[in-house]
Amino acid sequence: MDIKGKIAVITGASRGIGKEIALAFCREGATVALCDINAAQLEATAAELAKEGLTAAPFALDVASFSGTEETMKKIVDNFGRVDILINNAGITKDNLMLRMKENEWDAVINVNLKGTFNCIKSVSKYMLKQKSGKIVNISSIVGIMGNAGQANYSASKAGIIGLTKSCAKEFASRGINVNAVAPGFIMTEMTEKLPEEVRKAYMAGIPLGKFGTPADIASLVLFLSSGAASYITGEVIKVDGGLLM
Repeated sequence: MDIKGKIAVITGASRGIGKEIALAFCREGATVALCDINAAQLEATAAELAKEGLTAAPFALDVASFSGTEETMKKIVDNFGRVDILINNAGITKDNLMLRMKENEWDAVINVNLKGTFNCIKSVSKYMLKQKSGKIVNISSIVGIMGNAGQANYSASKAGIIGLTKSCAKEFASRGINVNAVAPGFIMTEMTEKLPEEVRKAYMAGIPLGKFGTPADIASLVLFLSSGAASYITGEVIKVDGGLLM
């Protein structure tokens, strides 16, 4: 991949899919700004990467805060001079059936997952538009396409990311900026490990490949979409789900 020397910002980078994406980018020679709300875990991830001889700079960030995101992205640009790649991965779940869902459960998920993606694109795009280049990859989900019982808030946030991706792709294309989304299926992370066993079995029964995905499966696609090899791809939503949603 031709991302050596590129400046990449990755949100939700302290664990799971975000951490795996950061690892993949570092190994390919990119300069990575790790962003996450959990400062302690973020520092631990940066230290872990350092043990592999990789360098990534941690930046504590609550993506739900517009002003905080603006300030953090400015710090990153001040430190590295530019931003070439933005990976919007930060996300949370607060699952509940619609009839039981509390307003704060709805608001929290929308604020982090959807508004957080907006905040980061809004903050970074002005730098990319000025330099007339950039790659933005948003992490959505297959439940943003098909919905899921007990996840109305999460599904809505991820569906919103898809609409946001397509709109930004149309707005930014003339300035050489590609915007795409990745929609993971059942990926083995700390988040999915919390699901009840019966839910996991139900998912497995519907996956033609007969196995759950790994964070590395997502990272490899994100890496591709962030490279020059994907220069003619924009506004796409690519599923990585083992065939679960065909």
